[in-house]
Amino acid sequence: MMPKQPEPEPGNDGTGIGTDGWHRGRRLMLPLSNHTSSTYTALTSPISCARRRRLISLPPNTKAGRMILLILALLLGFFLHYMWKAEAALSKPWKPDDSSLAFSQRPLPPPSNEALLSSAGYKLPLRTKGRDIVDQNGKRFKLSSVNWYGASDELFIPGGLDVQHRDVIASTIRSLGFNSVRMPYSDEMVISNPEVPLRLLAANQDLVGKRALDVFEATVTALTDAGLAVIVNNHITTATWCCGADPCDAGWANDFLPGSLCRVRQTEAQWIDHWVTVMNRFVDNPLVIGADLRNEVRGLWGTMPWERWAAAAERAGNALLGINSDWLIIVGGTESGNDLTGVKRRPVELDVANRLVYSAHVYSWSGWGSMGGRYSKRTYASFVKAMRQNWGYLVEENLAPVWIGEFGAPDRPGIGDANYWQNLLRYLKAIDADFGYWAINPRKPKDNEKESYSLVEDDWVTPVLDYRMKDMTELMRQ
Repeated sequence: MMPKQPEPEPGNDGTGIGTDGWHRGRRLMLPLSNHTSSTYTALTSPISCARRRRLISLPPNTKAGRMILLILALLLGFFLHYMWKAEAALSKPWKPDDSSLAFSQRPLPPPSNEALLSSAGYKLPLRTKGRDIVDQNGKRFKLSSVNWYGASDELFIPGGLDVQHRDVIASTIRSLGFNSVRMPYSDEMVISNPEVPLRLLAANQDLVGKRALDVFEATVTALTDAGLAVIVNNHITTATWCCGADPCDAGWANDFLPGSLCRVRQTEAQWIDHWVTVMNRFVDNPLVIGADLRNEVRGLWGTMPWERWAAAAERAGNALLGINSDWLIIVGGTESGNDLTGVKRRPVELDVANRLVYSAHVYSWSGWGSMGGRYSKRTYASFVKAMRQNWGYLVEENLAPVWIGEFGAPDRPGIGDANYWQNLLRYLKAIDADFGYWAINPRKPKDNEKESYSLVEDDWVTPVLDYRMKDMTELMRQ
């Protein structure tokens, strides 16, 4: 006797398809009509699926299968060869144009004192008006900045203090025509605040025995004594070169990560406390004009929500404005600092009006993963389209200031480097942008590796006069 088959569930005819027309269990939300239900049942049955696999697959041990695999391998090989040739072409040495060669043979033009914030032409404090940073009389102060790094790295202090006195380096920066300096620090520097080894202060004997925060303060003071404005930047949590793939340093806080993952753990509240510790030293220095809240906030594969970062930036910015309401609060874009598209839907709002400046970073490798590719290979039209979409709209539509707080190129560029540089500087000149070049340093801190982006020789005095200084001098003097 045949066992009795179980009755179908209510609303189910036993085929796996509900009487309401929806397939159950597979969650393939395909409505069925009377004339398609039998076809659908056949296509979703195990037997039918096996038949279809046999119909559409060719085993590799057949002649046709081997031919298809060979064709696919050839196509992949051609594609990889094309990509290799394209990358090799971008790496070919670029020959400087005649104007760059001529610039390198002449002395650097003397800097203009009128560009200095300390000159009689400006009345502090600064504020923002539309796309510009202005003084109390509405006169624009254009940030023509350079980065001086080191305090964010393993040695905890700005580079070069073993080579030249800080006053000499400040004078060098001024002689290059810059009117402001971005000074990065790490949270680990604030937390540990170690005593600085004597060898790192060989040219600054008056700082021997001081701790890292004291050296940082003395260096900033040397810059402002030279008439240069300073923007302090929280660069990274762990004292190291930025920016790698370590999730512990990708954002301003990392306490949501497993406890053993991060050598330096930090909550948002601690991040803000570190900011307060640093900036309390500069409350009475009017040429320390602002705080660049965090360097290149990012998430894995573009997963850092702008809204989350904007809210944290407001909390940190308002805490600092509570100490000194004259400071500019600088908020960088997400994803390597280049993306400010989120401002359209969610602008940053501070407790003090007219203090907000946005920042973007633009390098030759930026743009990777996008349809247009890296900026090193783009046409000018494609490059400008990306800039306008990411951050340029804020400037061109007179919505808010955007400071290009990092960009740079090597002293011996490839064709791709030169293409990126020419496109970027052409656009920066077209919109008369505020900018901050990376970097003045001739050597990287940890292993004393040569810094190819440097603007000075190893003596921290002799300028590197090439295509970069030529274009930036033109941008400064607009």
